[in-house]
Amino acid sequence: MVKHDVRLIMVLALPLILTNFAHVALTTIDIIVLGTLGARELAAGGLAIVLFNQLRTMGTGLVTGVSNLVAEAHARGDHGRIRELLFAGMFWATVSGLLFVAVLLLLERPLIWLGLEAEVAAMTFQYLLLAAPGLLPCLWFQTLRHFTVGLKHPGPLLAITLISIVLTAGLNYIVVYGKFGLPALGFPGVALTTTLVFLLSFLMFLGVVIRNSVLGPYLSLSTWRWSGPAVRDVWKLGLPISGTYASEAGFFSVLTLLIGTLGIEALAAQTVLNQIIYIVFMISAGISHSASIHISEACGTADYARARRLGLVGLWLGVAAMLLVAVPYVWIPNSIVALFISADQAANATTLALAASGLLIAIVMQIFDASQNIGNGILRGTGDTVGPLRISLFGYWLIGLPCAYLLGITAGYNIHGVWIGQTVGLAATAALLVIAFRKRIARLSRPSSADALNIGVR
Repeated sequence: MVKHDVRLIMVLALPLILTNFAHVALTTIDIIVLGTLGARELAAGGLAIVLFNQLRTMGTGLVTGVSNLVAEAHARGDHGRIRELLFAGMFWATVSGLLFVAVLLLLERPLIWLGLEAEVAAMTFQYLLLAAPGLLPCLWFQTLRHFTVGLKHPGPLLAITLISIVLTAGLNYIVVYGKFGLPALGFPGVALTTTLVFLLSFLMFLGVVIRNSVLGPYLSLSTWRWSGPAVRDVWKLGLPISGTYASEAGFFSVLTLLIGTLGIEALAAQTVLNQIIYIVFMISAGISHSASIHISEACGTADYARARRLGLVGLWLGVAAMLLVAVPYVWIPNSIVALFISADQAANATTLALAASGLLIAIVMQIFDASQNIGNGILRGTGDTVGPLRISLFGYWLIGLPCAYLLGITAGYNIHGVWIGQTVGLAATAALLVIAFRKRIARLSRPSSADALNIGVR
């Protein structure tokens, strides 16, 4: 039974994980290119990427519920509902994208108020100015992604994202370093490449989906129409998810800003470590999404014992994956961080040392990070999206952030203290999410609660 559940989760999780890896490769290439330009460029560009991802994550959260709602409608054979949900997802992606672009374009002065060096703040804003327009096609892409995953047809995602990797590497090479007769744009070129790749990725994905015999019919514009209930359902399910994602991403963003007050070397080290953690996070993200979809289906048939088992299997799969990842962290930490910033430059020695030592803390942190991510997904599978938001606010902001400030700033442990405090916050969040999942399954399993179950938002 457990082996079957493992296979069931991993069959859907593997293409999602591979797609996630391919997607994160885009920002990884940007980080590596920034690292070749210098510690200051890496610090400013890394901070800009964190701020960009903060809003991108919130927008993605707003349309994440599309996959659960589409899966539910597909199980009922309600094809009209699926079209309405896709239109509603695109609507909210556009609205949130326009709002977030405006926010990014107003950040230069606040960055200086927060204590960043004027030059670093100016460079960060320059990056955001060029990258911000890419938010719209990025969120449109994410809406299509959740639509295809909800139909358990994620195949085109991986191929498109792999092509995007080639585009990112190629455009960075041409635009940043100035090849084929074009001027070398340097630092701004990395941001410009980001926007171009998001736009091209969306257009390619859209073209593939339209041509797909299963997915294409849902994208016929003649059948799209405004549906108040669908727009409302995507909003009601997606808003708490967006809030949860915002809480988590905001937690990391605030800690990055806090570390930014400790100096350029510390901020550059945080950029490297964040990117490494972000790469590994994609494993638990794939498992979380797969487990969530399968739990939604199990709850839809009132099979709560199976839903509970799927959730626990997903959690153990995440922990096992993080333990495997920890091995190279212990054996070759210096080699890992050297992939992101040149070890040949003497000026980078402090940054490399800080990032390598941070990997040892990351061993423990990533276990709790994976657990809270999967815990969030399995709770969402039971129809609970408000609980994860409340828990994240408590775990991140009332436990993690104070611990990070006390250990890093007050106690004087600097960047290492911030990382340890971050780990404490993730551990508290993970524990509370697992407890909440077990309690919710127990409550739903009671005979009197079966009729009251509301999977998603109807």
